[in-house]
Amino acid sequence: MEAIAAANAGQAPPYGADDLSMGLGPLFSELFETEVAVFPVATGTAANVLSLAMLTPPYGAIYCHENAHIEEDECGAPEFYTGAKLVPLPGDHGRLEAAHLSDKLESLALGFEHHVQPAAISLSQATESGTSYRPEDVAAIAAVADRFDLGLHMDGARFANSLAFLECTPADITWRAGVDVLSFGATKNGGLAAEAAVFFKPEPAETFKYRRKRGGHLFSKMRYVSAQLDAYVRGGLWLRLAGTANAMAQRLSAGLAAIPGVELMHPVEANEIFPRVPEPIIVGLAAQGFGFHRWGGSASTVLRLVTAFNTTEDEVDGFVSAAAQLADAVAE
Repeated sequence: MEAIAAANAGQAPPYGADDLSMGLGPLFSELFETEVAVFPVATGTAANVLSLAMLTPPYGAIYCHENAHIEEDECGAPEFYTGAKLVPLPGDHGRLEAAHLSDKLESLALGFEHHVQPAAISLSQATESGTSYRPEDVAAIAAVADRFDLGLHMDGARFANSLAFLECTPADITWRAGVDVLSFGATKNGGLAAEAAVFFKPEPAETFKYRRKRGGHLFSKMRYVSAQLDAYVRGGLWLRLAGTANAMAQRLSAGLAAIPGVELMHPVEANEIFPRVPEPIIVGLAAQGFGFHRWGGSASTVLRLVTAFNTTEDEVDGFVSAAAQLADAVAE
């Protein structure tokens, strides 16, 4: 908010010609240790669909995990903006596997005009199951993409959380591993409607500005978005915020795992936790005013819990304590 207020002082050119917006390219190039093109947008969905539109023709197929955000939570926007078809694939703990992708692509009738043609692969980092791809996982999938001449997109809505967990560099899990374009997220880690499409290759970036304008994300007051991205990455703030969220997720998962009858469904590798919880405990937590999401439908006993950059130890311990007390009451 302080960065936005500072950007509001004085006059500045519109439509991304201001100093803050123009400075994102050098700033992100230093961050990723290579020259990149950066295009601020307001939402993660916009970053995803506009980026994917640069990687696929309208008769293309985009391969993603069956639980990917672009598949389940973007209301058909990927198909609308790209014209392409999403092809969801299974994978343990929310991750695609290179071998499965390779087998799928090898089974296709390439060039058959009655079928969509493979065009791109999209990975979620972190995944919708709260897990993270290691650099070698991304590189293996990138090798498949190269073999079939496909673009590789990374949905990085929780990119900072994965990076903080993996303790590697931003370059290691993006362009060094073979990623072509990253949807760089900030909103889920403290930003206010601030995301960006980051291109690691010049070709798709050359005409992205037209896609962004056509998609309604070239803002006259772009400096207010750029100011957030600048403040977010400068000085490592983004990783400190993600580190806090991750630490609270580890604390929460450890506390819940110690409760009889509670089972963690996925490894905790970012800031999302998916415990299977006995129904009486769920009902009791809801009655006490705790908010959470039943993952998989209203009858599911798997909860989706998300910690944030401002989650406190007291909040985590209060939830765990309440769940433990309810478990004790059920056992009596």
